[in-house]
Amino acid sequence: MPVRNDTIFERFLAPVVKTFLIDRDAILRYYQSRDWQQESDRLRNPAVEYPSYYSSQNFHSIEGGYLSLEAALSYDPITQYALPPNETWVRKALLERVQGSPRRILDLGCGTGTSTRMLKRAFPQAEVIGLDLSPYMLAVAEDKAKGDSRSDPYGNRLDIQFVHQNAEQTGFPDASFDLVTATLLFHETPPEVAQTILREAFRLLTVGGQVLVLDGNQSVIRQTEWLAEIFEEPYIKAYAAGSVDAWMGKAGFGAVQTDSLWVIHQITQGVKPLPGQQVRSVEFATPLGEGDRQWAWNWRSEAVRGG
Repeated sequence: MPVRNDTIFERFLAPVVKTFLIDRDAILRYYQSRDWQQESDRLRNPAVEYPSYYSSQNFHSIEGGYLSLEAALSYDPITQYALPPNETWVRKALLERVQGSPRRILDLGCGTGTSTRMLKRAFPQAEVIGLDLSPYMLAVAEDKAKGDSRSDPYGNRLDIQFVHQNAEQTGFPDASFDLVTATLLFHETPPEVAQTILREAFRLLTVGGQVLVLDGNQSVIRQTEWLAEIFEEPYIKAYAAGSVDAWMGKAGFGAVQTDSLWVIHQITQGVKPLPGQQVRSVEFATPLGEGDRQWAWNWRSEAVRGG
């Protein structure tokens, strides 16, 4: 790699190492082990247009946000600190809520593919697709899925397709997936974008298909200012002010439920109902704590009146 890029990377790493105590030498070795620009260019979809909310913001104090190699290579070391008490436990909690044995799975905003790979291991017979707006993140995700010993502790090659596309408009056919997931995506987007993504997920799912969203606990973030300040997250306060389960209900999903997970995380799930089945916009408390809600699924075929 050119010396100039090394210098930029060194400047980026210094504050990250100081803050998160990540293994600087390991990241540098990984950085120098591939022609990452070539790999990202190979995955890049020239037809993709980056929305301004994504291209104009810094994320996690990284200039250029996720449209940079620095973000992709530092994402995993940083994320382990963002998912206490244990990143693997938190991500596995999403897998444990999958209903049945999906045949086609789409992981939206897959990032470096950690959850995508876990989905493929849990459902090896399923076709699994990871989709992200950053070709750099996808390059790292693909490298990990190949089972390279330097990035994948399992050492196995996983047959996963990684797609460079916008989750708001994926281009996949209607009713083409049994399961759609999104992990740590919605707090990175304005609420209106998150709702557009949920409408797209609804379109993509077969009847009876399931959507699962793992992210920060909105209720807790609203009440705990420092949680919104740990990382540079331009949309996290707007995310915290909203309600993922309400967004799912508005997108048409039924049986919507949000569960609190280790206090600071939440998992929201919903099911695409049969045509004519109505979702009632009535929220009720659950034993899971303040801020955890469910949306009732009305099985009547006629329209719901009066609430």
